[in-house]
Amino acid sequence: MSVVPIIQPIYRTLHHHGITQHGSSSPPPPPRHCRGAPRRRAPALHRRPGRHGSGGNRSMHCVWVGLAEGEHEFSYDPHAENGPDGWGEIKPEWATCSDGRWQSPIDLYHHRAIRRDLGYLNYSYKPAEASIVNRGHDIMVKFKGDAGSLVIDGTVYHLKQLHWHTPTEHALNGHRFSMELHMVHQTPEKKTAVVGILYRVSNLADPFLKSLQPAIERLRGKEEPIGKVNPNHVGLTGSSYFRYMGSLTTPPCTEGIIWTVIPTLRLVASDQLDLLREAVDDGFEMNARPLQEVNHRTIWFRPQPHVSVE
Repeated sequence: MSVVPIIQPIYRTLHHHGITQHGSSSPPPPPRHCRGAPRRRAPALHRRPGRHGSGGNRSMHCVWVGLAEGEHEFSYDPHAENGPDGWGEIKPEWATCSDGRWQSPIDLYHHRAIRRDLGYLNYSYKPAEASIVNRGHDIMVKFKGDAGSLVIDGTVYHLKQLHWHTPTEHALNGHRFSMELHMVHQTPEKKTAVVGILYRVSNLADPFLKSLQPAIERLRGKEEPIGKVNPNHVGLTGSSYFRYMGSLTTPPCTEGIIWTVIPTLRLVASDQLDLLREAVDDGFEMNARPLQEVNHRTIWFRPQPHVSVE
């Protein structure tokens, strides 16, 4: 299990929200074609006059020309009409992306968090049948059977899927890193809890992603079965973590999500980052939402057991 603590700043500056990104020493790669089938292009967005005429941005309707299967109504391009700042205007049910007060991701600062002994992260995972899914904007492992669960305040959240973002969506003490894995859990009532695991680039490969590399490389359609996948091989460590209430980081940006973010960085190789970037659609190689305002939310931090709790 390759883990390292939060350590020194190293590599490049990400000119977005005034934070630095740690990881690759080279600039973001240009769009590439994935192995196999031709890449799907992002659709063109055209504006149709709304109730108040052609000049009403708030009332405009989005018309997608040539929207093929797998193409997307949203993007991560900050200059596009359907970029992150415009997600809330694309559909009425996405309004929370713009109007929500508890949005994710956020910047997690140790000195601003309230230290509490929340206990060791209570999870129990097991191998389960799964498929690899190309959602266009990311690569996801979807579990078909019982892959185990996470327990928070007595509520059991079952592991449903996991997926990756490059670079990280959450920041730690002002720094973004190379990759973030989200482990998405739900109750039967659809209450959601997500565990975020952060990675920095290294010459050492992440073993879990390495085990999935052949399946990702041969993926030709949208979804293919890959047999049993063991979530324990992710290498989750639960002795120290941040906890806060937030949202989904993609539309519809639903709030009420319990976030657990692990502040111990794992390692990922640069060619593994390339693998994920090549597999998604053009324009989604960098699929991290901009940081959101904390808005007076309480951020909890569970320190390592040997650290005294104030």
